[in-house]
Amino acid sequence: MKSIAKSGKTRGLASLLLAGAATGMLATGAAAAECEPLTLGSAISLTGKYATNGVHAKNGYEFAIQKIKENGGIQVGDKCYDFNVIYYDDESKGDRGATLAERLINQDGVQYMLGPYSSGLTKAIAPVTEKYQIPMVEAEGASRSLFNKGYKYLFAVLSTSEQYLASAITLAAQVAEKNGKSPADIKVAVAVENDPFSLDIRAGVLDDAAKYDMKVVIDEKLPRDLSDMSAILTKVKLVKPDVLIVSGHSKGAATAVRQIGEQSIAVPMIAVTHCEAADVTGNFGKAANDILCSTQWAETLSYEDPIFGTAANYEQEFKAAYPEYKNKKVPYQTAQASAAVYVFKDAFERAGSLDKEKVRDAIAATDLMTFYGAIKFSEAGNNIAKPMVLRQIQNGDYNVVAPAEFASHDLNWPRKPQ
Repeated sequence: MKSIAKSGKTRGLASLLLAGAATGMLATGAAAAECEPLTLGSAISLTGKYATNGVHAKNGYEFAIQKIKENGGIQVGDKCYDFNVIYYDDESKGDRGATLAERLINQDGVQYMLGPYSSGLTKAIAPVTEKYQIPMVEAEGASRSLFNKGYKYLFAVLSTSEQYLASAITLAAQVAEKNGKSPADIKVAVAVENDPFSLDIRAGVLDDAAKYDMKVVIDEKLPRDLSDMSAILTKVKLVKPDVLIVSGHSKGAATAVRQIGEQSIAVPMIAVTHCEAADVTGNFGKAANDILCSTQWAETLSYEDPIFGTAANYEQEFKAAYPEYKNKKVPYQTAQASAAVYVFKDAFERAGSLDKEKVRDAIAATDLMTFYGAIKFSEAGNNIAKPMVLRQIQNGDYNVVAPAEFASHDLNWPRKPQ
């Protein structure tokens, strides 16, 4: 129909063509028009402290919905469907998220849910979706505590949070051994938000540090509003750790990188979550150099699927659709949100039904390769098929440096104040 508008055809002709499409007289162009809506629901953080990542996730959902539509929609039996989503703003508050989940199910009649942003909000909503037996595929709640409750309707495409920065400890041990030192001589500092996601990261780091007999010299919680960690960084200057681990979502990452630069913190290895989502390179320039950033996904990885193409192609097409990301790295939060929508498409088509129990069983049986990586769920609902990777910011670029089998660049070490 776009070509008709451009060529100046009459309204009558346009109406005739629309009528033809409705009766199946047009072939390829009519397919999308004939697809019925298939509604998903999501309470997502569009305001509040998680708003940055909430918007990244919503954009990932919407991009995937459009890509699937362009590729023929969702084929369930002899019918075609296009996803649409009812969104409500949870304001980054768990109690509001739970209330909105109830509203989506009881008032809007939603039978399938996309997850919220963060482990804390997922933890608030999961009991609601479980109560009503509503399948939820989520992309932003990584806390391992979500997957020990016996939930049968919760599925997560991302790796669990204890894996996020534990790999930095392994990398530090490898660097020590390469330089003729014992990993047991390494001193570790940890500063995390007091939320389920970051506490799991802390647990993973402490577990791995203990395996190498490393000494944890700082183990602190970030301030609740995540706006000032200068007191912790003063301690860092005093005790001189070899590794500094920070996790506080996007706001915590921004605060950390800014104040590390302001205080000229000289720690040989610094690893932070949510670097891309906080756009630390765009906001803080050289201060972000040589910081390690955990990521669920990178555009350089060799993943591919029939809808989105390669990981690199996903990044290119997403940036074309959302120009505000043109000069940034596409956050992994966005990519994994798209992957969650793809899981729903795959499950509906394999189920051959809109019956939520059949869809739930199809999701549980997922074994899918995507541009984001492999997706296969354990009985607990977490993805057991995809690893985490570490990227280092090198002269403003995010380059994969660990694990070795995924590395595109060598590690810059030791990091010096920028």
